[in-house]
Amino acid sequence: MCEILVSVLTPCYNSAETIEKTLECIENQTYSNIEYIIIDGGSTDATLEIINRHKDRLPRRFTLVSEQDAGIYDAMNKGIRLAKGELIGIVNSDDWYEPDTVRQAVNHYNNEKYQVIYGMQRTYEEDREKSVFINNHEFLHEQMITHPTCFVTKAAYEDFGTFDLKYKSSADLDLMLRFYDTKKVVFTPVMRVMSNFRLGGMSSSQLGVRESAKIRYERGYMSKKRYHFITVKSYIYEWFHKAHK
Repeated sequence: MCEILVSVLTPCYNSAETIEKTLECIENQTYSNIEYIIIDGGSTDATLEIINRHKDRLPRRFTLVSEQDAGIYDAMNKGIRLAKGELIGIVNSDDWYEPDTVRQAVNHYNNEKYQVIYGMQRTYEEDREKSVFINNHEFLHEQMITHPTCFVTKAAYEDFGTFDLKYKSSADLDLMLRFYDTKKVVFTPVMRVMSNFRLGGMSSSQLGVRESAKIRYERGYMSKKRYHFITVKSYIYEWFHKAHK
């Protein structure tokens, strides 16, 4: 049986401290028909040197683009445009997949034109395991699914769009709600750990809280009163945290 091509993208910028583990997780996948695309934002540290050291161990279909971009979502969009696979996964340069992650995505692919496959996420804070969880897509209006575990069909991106660059932290939520609201995209949960995620990035910030609230409000999933409450609370929390550093 011919195994489908899966594209995996890694956006990165000055990721020398963490990217080696990301590269190793691609090298150690139990599924072989992988296209790997790295979109580097013009790193000035040792990121590119580390990538070049790993080139011979990475999948045969390997593309490295290194140029300035408009942030992580712009890098992801570039990778999506380049991707040739039926399924597309994204693993950031400070995260890593389990060895069977791509295999699990393929096993749960139903040949749907529009499909999002997602699994359980193991979360780390300061190199200590904090949680293992999955949020069901039926509650997307309340809680984002585990985006680092997601594999999305190329057709879903082509027909319903990619990441909206007006968001700096929550474009993934906007995208998944866009998919969900079409009623055409099949969401498939996988009850296995598929990604390991380090807390502390942009999506963990108060900007992300405010952007997510705005997206839910504009899509009719949140009342105006609730939106303003969350926004004000977020700004107060941010101010308090900075003032007591």
